[in-house]
Amino acid sequence: MCVHPKTKAKLRARLKELTSSSNGWGHEKRKEKLTYAIRGWVNYFRLAEMRTFLRDTDEWLRSRIRMCIWKCWKRVRTRFKNLQRCGIPKWQAWQWANTRKGYWRTVHCPILTRAISMENLKRAHYPTLTEYYEKLHPR
Repeated sequence: MCVHPKTKAKLRARLKELTSSSNGWGHEKRKEKLTYAIRGWVNYFRLAEMRTFLRDTDEWLRSRIRMCIWKCWKRVRTRFKNLQRCGIPKWQAWQWANTRKGYWRTVHCPILTRAISMENLKRAHYPTLTEYYEKLHPR
């Protein structure tokens, strides 16, 4: 069994709506809404084989979450301090805090993917599609 491409597109559209940085939600509410959406979707389609799709969607979702976090750090000094807290050297943190690149382009840079890594997002209790799917389908 597989999931129809239109249904996959609807999931991505829903996740995009939930990770929109213009909705005014805090991180906690965003995590809660993402958890509900992910659990509901994965439980509904739990019989389908979709590991690859979920892994790819997880990568995209992490980028969306990074974008929300980066946008919350609006000011240069906030970005600089938070990048340093995440273990980025001072000169690189200053360089990337002052970048003129757009949000989506910035979240794919190696500095930000290292600062806001998958482990950091897990520690912050952000949900993942593959993790929940693996709970339902242990190998």
